[in-house]
Amino acid sequence: MLEKIRITIADDHPVLRRGLRTIIEEDSALEVVSEADDGAIALQQIEQFHPQVLVLDATMPKLDGIGTLKQIVERKLPVEVLFLTIHDGEDLFRAALELGAKGFILKQSALTEIVTGVRSVAAGQHYWSPALTPHFVRRREANPALGRLTASERRILRMVADGKSSKEIAAELFIHYKTVENHRTQICDKLGLHGGPNSLSRYASQNKNNFQ
Repeated sequence: MLEKIRITIADDHPVLRRGLRTIIEEDSALEVVSEADDGAIALQQIEQFHPQVLVLDATMPKLDGIGTLKQIVERKLPVEVLFLTIHDGEDLFRAALELGAKGFILKQSALTEIVTGVRSVAAGQHYWSPALTPHFVRRREANPALGRLTASERRILRMVADGKSSKEIAAELFIHYKTVENHRTQICDKLGLHGGPNSLSRYASQNKNNFQ
């Protein structure tokens, strides 16, 4: 028998949590292992129950979605994040993608999309509500090559654009300096940049508005 996909739901609205849980558990391959009404509790539950997917409300008291995701990255918790949001703002998408979020579902369509979204991100794929498609299309069209970068590579590219050195990036992301250098090399390869380390800095500076 295949192991079920384990899920934690973090949202401060109990009615929505209950509705999501009911819909999710109608799929025999999915199991909700815990619920939280704020980000701090969600982090505790991730460490306790080890879910594969966190369904995360973007706006919660005490610790919101982005703050929770930052903690997940810093603690290196092995969970995929599917955001729930009532907003379609570019700032949220940019910040969440840079931190490694795999999916975005609008709350008004959450009950009909949640199973597909959970299954997608659990499989390592990106998912977003169809209504959000224009936002992600615009991101790719701004520079098609950027679409080949991973979330980690995009985040490092943004930090390069902010003028940070590899050592500064390594310290901020809690990774080894050589790991950052490897990422920089991979980014240059994907973007077709040649001419040494300064070429990436120039590209990042000149194209900063395209991946903000």
